[in-house]
Amino acid sequence: MIRWLLTTFIALAILSGSMPWLKKIGIGRLPGDFTLRIFGREYSFPFMSTLLLSLLLSFIARAL
Repeated sequence: MIRWLLTTFIALAILSGSMPWLKKIGIGRLPGDFTLRIFGREYSFPFMSTLLLSLLLSFIARAL
């Protein structure tokens, strides 16, 4: 359980840091992704994108 929590946290941190590039291809605009604007700064929480990419990578890993 702790492994999955740590993996999800790391994936969330990587996705949040690379959101400007990923928004160009459509990731970060799914229904479960949240974006907050506070004091002129934008904070992204790509929960659904993280879940979707984790599932995709899991299926790829099982296929290999």
